[in-house]
Amino acid sequence: MAFAGSFKLPNRAAIPQTTDSVPHIQIGVKPNPQLSKELLRRVANFPGVELQGTVIGRSGSTGFWLDKEMKLARPDVVVRGREFAHLHPDGSLHASLDPAVAAVAVKAGWATPHPWANKNPGWEGFVMLYTPGTKEELEVVYHLVMESYRFVTGRNIP
Repeated sequence: MAFAGSFKLPNRAAIPQTTDSVPHIQIGVKPNPQLSKELLRRVANFPGVELQGTVIGRSGSTGFWLDKEMKLARPDVVVRGREFAHLHPDGSLHASLDPAVAAVAVKAGWATPHPWANKNPGWEGFVMLYTPGTKEELEVVYHLVMESYRFVTGRNIP
């Protein structure tokens, strides 16, 4: 179990390999379309979020866009537009997390820093969340996406 303060995550059993450059992708991971569909369904219910094409992810990715009327607590961590995260076709995601939460996710094996994470101010918590392979893994990834939303907007998901 990895933790920082009160934020805790179980250790992930299998940690996928990724490229260490852009495009930042997983290697040899088979997606579970049902789990991706369920994650998208849940994220679509976040207040002020619309699912649409990405402006920063690779082709076929779904961006998690924040309504332009929503005030952002951390606009500096949004990579482009109002897209705070995106889901790749392989089920992995890129998301902006509080750097302390990102460190916990990396230590527990749920994420890896994006190659650009330490190259731009505010991007220290920009990570790839690995593809969930089970319903239990989906719960952890969903929790991390909620943390991304909270970090960027300053709002909790009810």
